[in-house]
Amino acid sequence: MSDAKHDPIRAYYDTLFSAWGRQHWWPAQSRFEMIVGAYLTQNTAWTNVEKALRNLRQAEVLTIGRIRQTPQARLEQLIRPSGYFRQKAQRLKTFVKFLDKRYGGSLTRMFARPTEELREELLALNGVGPETADSILLYAGNHPVFVVDAYTRRILERHKIMERGADYEKIRQLFGEALVEMPLPGQSLALSPAIAGPLGSCHRPSRVSRAERTDLVQIFNEMHGLLVGVGKNYCLKSQARCEQCPLQKFLPAAE
Repeated sequence: MSDAKHDPIRAYYDTLFSAWGRQHWWPAQSRFEMIVGAYLTQNTAWTNVEKALRNLRQAEVLTIGRIRQTPQARLEQLIRPSGYFRQKAQRLKTFVKFLDKRYGGSLTRMFARPTEELREELLALNGVGPETADSILLYAGNHPVFVVDAYTRRILERHKIMERGADYEKIRQLFGEALVEMPLPGQSLALSPAIAGPLGSCHRPSRVSRAERTDLVQIFNEMHGLLVGVGKNYCLKSQARCEQCPLQKFLPAAE
């Protein structure tokens, strides 16, 4: 990839982090809660996922052992707010069976695997596509992979950096190459003393969001959260709000 495509990505990162600061992704109290959230957020809004997670937490089912033991019909009812609850309950059961069989039920053993090897194993599971696999690797496993979602695609397309329908791996590679030498957030970027409007997609700090990780993993973490903030607040699917967006200055002249 040429610097012509790398430079805008780096500029977006600097601009968004300077405006919004740390995003504290992923909002979860444990690695397993994060994984459950990655499954539940498929094809639904995060507000619905929060309701399902609250149900699981109140029922004391939000652990590997309790998901293993809970009858599927009961699990379906608990996660019903997230939609597609029968499919998602089965997929959660499938993940726990995979973890038990392959890694003795240990997330630590699983995440000790080399990144690409574990990624292939996750992609082989029912209901796990590239975005879900990479979310699990990045946020729960602290592996250096970038997560590509619909928000990222929309922003890149509207800014003429990537063509519509670009391959997932092509986008993932672009961000990986562009951000590999970026500075760690919070060390060289100062936050504005007074910020008006939404702070991107910022969450309250959690155990998972504050976990120790390498600089590159933290940068991938922040960049994904920042782009989600652009997509949720400004680069909407039906109507773009470019005038208020921090990335407005980067739009091609024709836009």
